Parts: sequence; structure tokens; C-alpha cells
Amino acid sequence: MPITTVELRELSEDELLDRLAEVKQDVFTLRFQIATGQAENTSLLGVAKRDVARILTILRERQIAAAEAGAE
Repeated sequence: MPITTVELRELSEDELLDRLAEVKQDVFTLRFQIATGQAENTSLLGVAKRDVARILTILRERQIAAAEAGAE
């Protein structure tokens, strides 16, 4: 199930990093299952990759916001 952006924005940075590690592990597992023919739903790989991108985007947004706040 995809993670919504609203849910992700409510998480702290540590929680986001934990979630990122979990989703990256899911991507690895799904790739392995697809390669061995065990995966029933191959579209879950795309969903997991988009979740990784969402998390990385939110982390980057926070990093930029912190840099701008520090520059002022």
C-alpha cells in the first residue's frame, strides 16, 4: 500500500529514515521475487520505488528549509 505524502510529512526525520530503510528493503525483496518468478504482483515494485522517492523528497525539502532558516 502506498504511503501518502500527508502521512510522511507528519513523521519526524528519524521516523522518515527508518521508513526509508524499510521501503528500500521492500524494493530489494520485490526485485528478488520478480527475478525468481515468485512475485504475484509486479506493480508493487513501482509503488515501492515511488515511496522511496517521496521520502527522499520530503527529507530534501526539510534540509533546504533548514539551510534557508540558518542563512537568515
